Amino acid sequence: MTTFRRIVASLFLSSVVSGLATVSGVAQPKPGHLDEVLRQMDAASLKFQSAEADFQWDLYEKVVQQTTTQKGTIYFKKEGVKTVMGAKVASPSIKVLEYRNGILTLFDPGTDHETIITPKGNQAQMESFLTLGFGGSGREMAKAWAISDLGDEMLNGVQTAKLDLVPKDPSVRNNCTHMTIWVDPVRGITLKQSFYMPSDDYRTAVYANIRYNQGVDTKPYQIKTDSKTTTDSH
Repeated sequence: MTTFRRIVASLFLSSVVSGLATVSGVAQPKPGHLDEVLRQMDAASLKFQSAEADFQWDLYEKVVQQTTTQKGTIYFKKEGVKTVMGAKVASPSIKVLEYRNGILTLFDPGTDHETIITPKGNQAQMESFLTLGFGGSGREMAKAWAISDLGDEMLNGVQTAKLDLVPKDPSVRNNCTHMTIWVDPVRGITLKQSFYMPSDDYRTAVYANIRYNQGVDTKPYQIKTDSKTTTDSH
């Protein structure tokens, strides 16, 4: 599997960097803090319409002891009760991905090749990963994850709740031992994620310059191709 697809898989299919984040003031969680964070996320999910952000994804592969970095932009948008997502990797090479109607599409303009990935009955699992960072409710998160409260932490001047998540689904734990997120519960937006795999590989993602509920121009994210298509089921 290519590095691009491995990063995408860690982001969306296993059921978004540190250098960009300024961390200070870790606070010990107070009694009832987690319940309050989840209630705030529930309220934020009702207000969430869209978000667009710059991202940096770092994937560390233990076998080769190498970190691969990709940078670009990403958006999440509510369409009715569903969430759609698009991302455009700008470096080191252009890649485009889209999640819509339960299907994840990857496009490589360099090879003019499109890959369509279907969740094979695990659409709810894919949705839970997709909305974990943007617009997901605390109630839905608690259904899929065992949550540990690690207290509050400041990232880039934003007070976030640092939560460690262990998948409740044993099949998910085959790909993800646990995940740490830094979430702004007021907006329901995750500023940073650290995703840990049984192989001791790990992926970190940080979102910056977040445009919240400002509308999204989706044209730069559109996939237009007459390419050969590969279909995978997961």
